[in-house]
This record gives sequence, structure tokens and C-alpha cells, in this order.
Amino acid sequence: MSLFKKIFGSSSVPSQEENQSEYNTNHHSNLPVDELFTFNFKKNGGKFIYCENLDEVKEQFENILEENDWFESEALCNEAKLFNLLDENKVIYLNTKQPKFLLAGCENLIADEGSVLFSSNQIKQLKPNELPDNIVILATTSQILESKSDGLRVIKKKYDKDYPTNITTIKYFEKVQDEDFLTYGSSAKNLYLLLLEDL
Repeated sequence: MSLFKKIFGSSSVPSQEENQSEYNTNHHSNLPVDELFTFNFKKNGGKFIYCENLDEVKEQFENILEENDWFESEALCNEAKLFNLLDENKVIYLNTKQPKFLLAGCENLIADEGSVLFSSNQIKQLKPNELPDNIVILATTSQILESKSDGLRVIKKKYDKDYPTNITTIKYFEKVQDEDFLTYGSSAKNLYLLLLEDL
């Protein structure tokens, strides 16, 4: 149902298509948070790879590098805990000029949007449109939260006094066909998510 019909009401009976659309929205909101995230993330165009352990993370990361021919290329990475993945595959990440991709963790994964929540800890002061077009995220199942407000609460509790700046989400992982005011100014990213089971 369009926004204007919801606000001003409609004298006509809702179409079967509108009823089905509303049913799908309500139906998916009853899913467990991890399934809801997976559904919305894939709907947004993200590439989802589930990993049971760190060996699988390494193997899948190598598969991504091979698929995109990123071996011995340049990457943007601001987190020391991820440097070994790049070192093992001879990917340059210091003083890069033309990084092919960003390798990063994230603050949280937001289920109701299927988005990824970042802070300055992962992307420094860069805006989403200043990041490379290709992004590889390493996250854990315990980082999946229902909403953005839950994510902000976790950040506030986690960092207490040393609160990170530049908190942002990336939600669109492929070019939107029909742009509207909700997607205006967003930059689509080719995003891979390596999701490590930790629960």
C-alpha cells in the first residue's frame, strides 16, 4: 500500500497484491532474529557465507579472493586482528592507494533492515561512498540484533567512555533499479559476509 493511501485512506478495497505484500512483511517479522537478518540481507543483495569455524573463514576468504582475482592486490583494513588473513594471501593493506576491497569487522548486524552497522573502529572517518565498492565483512552470529536502536545500545554499553564516532549502516548491496527518496544518496556495495558461528 502506498504511503499516501496509508495516510489519507483509500475508498477502494486493497488489491490482492497489496494484501500479499503486507502478509509477507508481517510473516517475516515473526521469524527468529538470525533468519530475519539472513532474509533481509539477501533481499538487499548481500552475499552470505556461513562458517562453523575459523578454518572455514580462511577457506571462504580465499574463495572470495580467487573469485574476484584479488590475490596480491591492495585492500583497506583498519583492524589488526584481520591483518593475518591479508598476510597469508599476500594482500597489501598498508599505505594503499587503490584498494580493491575493504576487509573489516562490524559493530553489529541489523536483522530488521538486513544491514551492517559500522563505526570509526572499522572505517575510520570514511563515509560509505568513500569506501571501496567491494567489501568483505567478518562477523559472528552473536552480533545479530533485531534493530538499529539495539545496535546503538550495545555500542554505548561496550565502549562506555571511549565512544566511537562515525556510526553508520550500509544497507544496499546492489544497485537499486527504481530509486526513490529512501535510497537517494546511498551507494551500493558488493558485499560478502563471512558469518562465524559463535553461539
